[in-house]
Amino acid sequence: MAKKARPSSPRIAFVASDRPEAQEARARLAALHGDAPESEAELIVALGGDGFMLEIQHRNMGSGRPIYGMNRGSVGFLMNDYQEEGLIERIATAEKAVIHPLSMTTVDTWGATRKALAINDVSLLRESRQAAKLRISVDGRVRLDELICDGALIATPAGSTAYNLSAHGPIIPLNGQVLALTPISAFRPRRWRGALLPHQAQVTFEVLEAAKRPVSAVADNVEVRHVMRVDVVEDRAISLEVLFDAGRSLEERMLVEQFAV
Repeated sequence: MAKKARPSSPRIAFVASDRPEAQEARARLAALHGDAPESEAELIVALGGDGFMLEIQHRNMGSGRPIYGMNRGSVGFLMNDYQEEGLIERIATAEKAVIHPLSMTTVDTWGATRKALAINDVSLLRESRQAAKLRISVDGRVRLDELICDGALIATPAGSTAYNLSAHGPIIPLNGQVLALTPISAFRPRRWRGALLPHQAQVTFEVLEAAKRPVSAVADNVEVRHVMRVDVVEDRAISLEVLFDAGRSLEERMLVEQFAV
């Protein structure tokens, strides 16, 4: 019987968080497989936790390079199990998840405009002891005249298991083509629990009484303080490709998360 051909190894860049176990793993894997510069690699292997994976995704936004993560951190929902043996075979048979980020455009109280991208979510948060007052429009039509709250967020399907879930928002299947609009500690209207929006919807937050009730806007790791208006829309021109071991796709992990007790 002929032996099964071993998959050829792509040019891999191994990147690691600052944790000692991640740095040690990077050194061992680079010695086994070589280590291409990140800008020249065909594939990125990220060693760390979910926070580090998010950092690497932002760093490679729009590059077209797939990212395969292995858990060498604390939280590893987006990471595969760490195992040095059979890495090339695991990568060759991995399942692909395609993620589109959110584009956030802010206008602050001085009229300055700033843009940022979010893979997980865009959140608005009160800056002081005073609750925030927000007006929410979808595609130019006011849907909520006044939301009194600690804040609100819009999450992508990939980010729906992060801050959105902690704020009691829904977990969204990766191919659901919807976004989660979730209030954070809503005071009025007390019974409003948020909404599911078509993925192409443009959402506008207007900050009411901004001088008295200042609000910041955060796109993943980018924060803009004292915002007056925030526009959020999915940017489908940008795609991120993340790889997961066969049988442990991101879709499967999100399904399992919904039945966690």
